[in-house]
Amino acid sequence: MPSLFDRKHVRRAFSRSAASYHAAAALQQEVARRLLESLDYLDDKQPQVVLDVGSGPAHASATMKKRWPKAQVIALDLALPMLAEAKKQAGWWRPFSRLCADARALPLADNSVDLIHSNLCLQWVEDLPAVFAGFRRVLKPGGLLLCSTFGPDTLMELREAFAQADDRAHVSHFAAIAQFGDALMMAGFRDPVLDRDLFTLTYDDLPALMRELKALGATNAMNERRRTLTGRGRLAAASRAYDAMRRPDGKLPSSWEVIYAHAWAPEPGAPIREHGHDVAAVPVSAIPIRRKNPS
Repeated sequence: MPSLFDRKHVRRAFSRSAASYHAAAALQQEVARRLLESLDYLDDKQPQVVLDVGSGPAHASATMKKRWPKAQVIALDLALPMLAEAKKQAGWWRPFSRLCADARALPLADNSVDLIHSNLCLQWVEDLPAVFAGFRRVLKPGGLLLCSTFGPDTLMELREAFAQADDRAHVSHFAAIAQFGDALMMAGFRDPVLDRDLFTLTYDDLPALMRELKALGATNAMNERRRTLTGRGRLAAASRAYDAMRRPDGKLPSSWEVIYAHAWAPEPGAPIREHGHDVAAVPVSAIPIRRKNPS
């Protein structure tokens, strides 16, 4: 079965955006702030090993190292230039480790991590149950997984605008909140709780939005994407369709759905899957979902 995402494209896009990422990542920083608030679930526990998956320039890694100075904090990212930027956050007084690796194949020992943190990385992963199974493998029993991802309402205006231009995918497909919760359950995580935010950002025009996406490395990474440059005619058609969505203030809206989750690794010996079927005792419909007010 062909892969949904082009991993080489993902790596290249984020490698190229390493220097510009932080300046353009206002939304990502706000999501990181909200996600890090959930560290209070650890109460007063002092984790020994913390893994930041998809760390980017590793501002969250630095924050967690400051919170737990005695912990080993590992910033892991697929793009090596991102880790070069991360080095700037790892001062000699609070150094953390940097590891270039794929979230789908963590090069860490079983039961070696107390906390996995992953902010807006998993939307580039198609087989969420497999990735979560890898997360569970490296987590110690009772370890905490804290993560966020983009949901399917992200960039829905841009998707609709380009649909007026041609029939090719211009925006990546993101998993719905129910799929995200289902994947956690299939991997055997316990007591998952899901939250949802819907942010609306505004832009002067379509090129402004496209420039920001490029600066973030958040370009279309789907294998079925058009491999040639978007022609002037298609871009003009998409721009006209987007202009029809202008708000009363003259700005173009851009929706970003963010899904947050935290869950706990089970005790030793708990199964992940049984003959390919979900063996968790709690149905997905029973997972708590706190739907937050739009921002």
